[in-house]
Amino acid sequence: MKLISQLTMVLSGLVVMAGAASAEMIQIKGSDTTINLSQKLAEIYMQQNPGVKISVTGGGSGTGIAALINKKCSIANSSRAINAKEMESATTAGVSPTRIVIAIDGLSVVVNAGNTVNKLTVEQIGKIYRGDVKNWSEVGGADMPINLYGRQSNSGTYGFFREVVLKGEYSSKMNSMNGSSQIVEAVKADPSGIGYVGVGYVKSAIGINVVEVAFTANGTYKSPLDKQAVEAGTYPIARPLYQYVNGTPSGESKKLLQFELSDEGQKIVEEEGFYTIAEEYKVQNAKSGL
Repeated sequence: MKLISQLTMVLSGLVVMAGAASAEMIQIKGSDTTINLSQKLAEIYMQQNPGVKISVTGGGSGTGIAALINKKCSIANSSRAINAKEMESATTAGVSPTRIVIAIDGLSVVVNAGNTVNKLTVEQIGKIYRGDVKNWSEVGGADMPINLYGRQSNSGTYGFFREVVLKGEYSSKMNSMNGSSQIVEAVKADPSGIGYVGVGYVKSAIGINVVEVAFTANGTYKSPLDKQAVEAGTYPIARPLYQYVNGTPSGESKKLLQFELSDEGQKIVEEEGFYTIAEEYKVQNAKSGL
């Protein structure tokens, strides 16, 4: 009887171990803009839910969406909406991307701290990044060439900025950087530099100035650091930040998303430098199963 009891205990232990080994691993991949935010949310969630494992990696929005389509991740971080070509690929792969808005970003144009240019219109920024304006003196600054810093083409921020601000193609002279932190550091070190990054990367940054932006020359210039302007849409280059899942959210991924959208999760969003979602996005998220 004693031997049977010992065997029962061993077998029970193996069952528990097998259960632990098969616990769902949440793989999150994509946007560099949201990687720090996503890692922080995951960290807090795992602390509150021992046994849950979450892996967060970057690579750009396009990389994350591709991973979701190829069923290589549970959640894709994206700083832009999924495009028609990606949707077509998803349909072919039997994947149904569901969009959830987790935060709002005031995409920020930054210059070196020594640069006297502190206000630009969307049109001026577009001309600068297309290469039509090449010297700071053309937009009210010192007589020095403009050095461009931006993201790589797999970045959602790269695509969003091109569509909303450039309305054309980037100058071939733009320095393509791997991530937002690299852009901040490059502009900080370059008196002639200009870059664009998510607002979460500029709130505590030193050595750079955040440019105020207006829709037109006769418009009101607003800062991405102005929460009311971003939420009201009067800051010209505000945008939602997304997470995509396959189909209706379920399992541990759904619980994580619910945490991110809770009051506690949205407080972390603000602590990481971004803005909480508005009511319209809460309604959209509810329709997606959250």
